[in-house]
Amino acid sequence: MRRNAPAINGATEQLDAVTLGQFLAALPPEVSVVNDAGTAEVPLRWVEPSELEDPTPYLMDGEFVLTAGLPFRGGGDRSAAKADEYVLRLVGAGVAALGFGLEPYYDAVPDHLVEACRRHGLTLVEVPASVPFAALGLEFSKLLESGNAQVFRQLAETNRHLMRAVLSARPEHELLAALIQRVPVWAVLAGTDGRVRARAGAAVGLSQLQPLLRKLLSGSGPRVETESLETAGGRALVFGHPLRSTRDATLGCLVLGTEKPLTPAQNNVVSSVVGLLELLVRQRTSGSLAPSQLATALLLHPESLSGNNSRELDSLQELLAQSVSGSRPGPVRVVQGVRAEPSTAAADGPVRELLQWRRLFDTKMVELTDYGFAAVTRLKVDETLLAEVEQLGWRLVVGGPTELPGLTAAYRRAGALRPRVAGAQKSVREEDLTWSVTGLLGGDAGALLAARLLAPVLEQDAERRTSQLRVLRSWLGAHGSWDATAKDLGLHRNSVRRQINGVEELLGMDLGQAQTRAELWIALQYVDDAEPAEPAQSPQVR
Repeated sequence: MRRNAPAINGATEQLDAVTLGQFLAALPPEVSVVNDAGTAEVPLRWVEPSELEDPTPYLMDGEFVLTAGLPFRGGGDRSAAKADEYVLRLVGAGVAALGFGLEPYYDAVPDHLVEACRRHGLTLVEVPASVPFAALGLEFSKLLESGNAQVFRQLAETNRHLMRAVLSARPEHELLAALIQRVPVWAVLAGTDGRVRARAGAAVGLSQLQPLLRKLLSGSGPRVETESLETAGGRALVFGHPLRSTRDATLGCLVLGTEKPLTPAQNNVVSSVVGLLELLVRQRTSGSLAPSQLATALLLHPESLSGNNSRELDSLQELLAQSVSGSRPGPVRVVQGVRAEPSTAAADGPVRELLQWRRLFDTKMVELTDYGFAAVTRLKVDETLLAEVEQLGWRLVVGGPTELPGLTAAYRRAGALRPRVAGAQKSVREEDLTWSVTGLLGGDAGALLAARLLAPVLEQDAERRTSQLRVLRSWLGAHGSWDATAKDLGLHRNSVRRQINGVEELLGMDLGQAQTRAELWIALQYVDDAEPAEPAQSPQVR
């Protein structure tokens, strides 16, 4: 019985081994096919020279056997019978083809060998003396290496396609659609009640699948159930995979049908899809209950955060740890994300965006907001993670470590820093900031403030600008004291008064107001960023 699986048709991207037809097409033109058994699509495992009368104990199915005819010598009247027995053994072992080398024993392929190959359906190839067996083996190795590299590339691309499907708004439907594009199957996904949740391809009627579904949903442990069903196009091989929870509860099943056995590479894709579907149904039906428990407790008992009941607070801390994928309670951080450009808004819908942030920050505590997103994470958000998020077109406010009772305050602190991130288009870490007005305002915003408030002064010639800024800075630093400013600058108090009055008139501000003085003092801290000044010259005392 031939055990070779046919290659998949051209309707899908090939994920297969080197076939006999591909190998024969790559050989020198002197190599000719004496008997074509119609097995060009049979996957070829290896090219094996052997002069044994019975090489089958040392062969695997799908091999191309090469012989120079030594097993057929000295047969006499039994030559035809020996050839027939030899070919029959090769066919029983699943050999893909037989290559007969001319010389040194034969000048042509024996007729009785040709007849035996025709009778038993074995492809026979004549190899002239000018083509050594080693050349055939080398050609197969080249094809095998090239084919393996192609399969690996296709598998990598397929896995990327599957991951995109998982992050879509309808992940189960998209996964099945991605599967049938790469593997020649139809697919049906059923829930624990046996009802169809998603399907792709021309599946058989659900009533035909009921016996298989009952076996899948009633059993336990990892397994594959198979059946052969009659379809409109003939008989189909149907096989089902249970989708299991971490405790081996059956959460549903995936049933696939195909007209041809799948190759190892195709089965690899099926295994990936089964694993991804298991993750999805686990998340939906038996995922972590901690976030909902935590939300319910805080909504119904907000006073539990006061810390009056330490046991209650400890329980909430434990739920928070589970919600951020932690193994034990510990500090968490509030992270707020701001889109660097409006065009970076999620084009694939909020579900994919939400799943993206949950994956990157390893947490279920994520909120999509009008400015972007907010997340609670146990991660420190190192430079690698920060760079990955920024490459996606986002900028972050990374809060400092806090416990559950301090989360609200931590969120407010992060929100206070968000305008700075949006304006400067640079991520900030709360822990790296100096908590002062100038520290929170930042260099870019401070320079803009200085340029706006002090524009009439900064637009003057360098000497006058430097003199007025020097007097204004000293006078504000002395809390408006004429005498202290005069002493600091080495000027007469009337000269100080005259210059301050001039600045007040130039700016069009009332320097007697505390708010005006405060704003000017802050702006002066950034005056160098707003307008580079020439080296100051000491003014003459008048």
